[in-house]
Amino acid sequence: MESTSTYWKPVYYLLEAEGFACELLNAKHVKNVPGCPKTDKLDAVWLAKVVECGMCRPSLVHPQPIRRLRDLTRYRRSLVRDRTREKQRMEKLLEDAQIKLSSVINDIFGVSGRKMLQAMIEGEHSSNVLAELALGSMRNKIPLLKEALRGHFDDHHAFLCAKMLGRIDALSGDIAEVTARIEELIAPFAAAAERLDEITGVGVTSVQELIAEIGVNMAAFPTAGHLVSWAKFAPIDKNSAGKKKGGSTGKGNPWLAATLGEIVVVAGRTDTFLGARYRRLIRRRGKKRAIVALGNSILTIVWHLLSDPDVRYQDLGADFYESKINRQRRERDLVRQLERLTGKKVTLDRPDQQPAA
Repeated sequence: MESTSTYWKPVYYLLEAEGFACELLNAKHVKNVPGCPKTDKLDAVWLAKVVECGMCRPSLVHPQPIRRLRDLTRYRRSLVRDRTREKQRMEKLLEDAQIKLSSVINDIFGVSGRKMLQAMIEGEHSSNVLAELALGSMRNKIPLLKEALRGHFDDHHAFLCAKMLGRIDALSGDIAEVTARIEELIAPFAAAAERLDEITGVGVTSVQELIAEIGVNMAAFPTAGHLVSWAKFAPIDKNSAGKKKGGSTGKGNPWLAATLGEIVVVAGRTDTFLGARYRRLIRRRGKKRAIVALGNSILTIVWHLLSDPDVRYQDLGADFYESKINRQRRERDLVRQLERLTGKKVTLDRPDQQPAA
């Protein structure tokens, strides 16, 4: 059957439960000849002809356990986004009241920030009293807090602030419940999750989302390149008459792309092979291309770890590229950099050589 929005799911799942072997086809791959009559019956006949001739391949449809896990991980990400938007509304409301709390506290929803917000909602408007509610190392910033809390926070702001805090707390509770349910469903895949958790930049949440989007059975992807191409993280070369055209990788799974983007950002800050690769690519190709390239590498690692249960992740080290560079080439590059920096001619002398008189 053809993939049309979500209308294919009830029929597909019903036939699947009855033991039928179903194949879901991408609408772009089975598009009929332009100008021909189009009805549901004629589309069915065309799909049968296309499949019979082997002109298309079925799309990936995960088994039911993975589908349920995916529904939960996607819903959790949506809840996190909703909570972030609510926090941004709260910060905007405080700015409207000339409360510059976010300029002093990194997380205004931490312990100290929440105590101050709650006190303002309950009617406390003295900046001196509010600043004294700071705890721990935040007390070193009391003079700054007194200046930041000097605004015109009135009953109108207090009403909206209370509603927003209630919404944030409710979303946090929902996120916790969904996370607990995810941990129950991912228990059968604990071995795969443990191996993926060893990858640099990958945490518990990222592992859950990777398994939910990719699955644990790599039979659908003969090689790592197939997985990378399916996720739309593979480079595309478009040349015609010696001119390069758009090299976009295309639109892939946005949920998987978001997870990979977070992994790349975390890995890029580490002193590891992936971190060194990310920083090296940023200098050469820019940030966006570096994210795609490192996402490509991470998916390749994930494929190998899921394909072979005996394979374990091993970091190559932050100096991997440096060790592979030819020494003379490295010397030449450093000399050129120094010459550009100083504007002078640089000559290297060996320690056993004496400079000419």
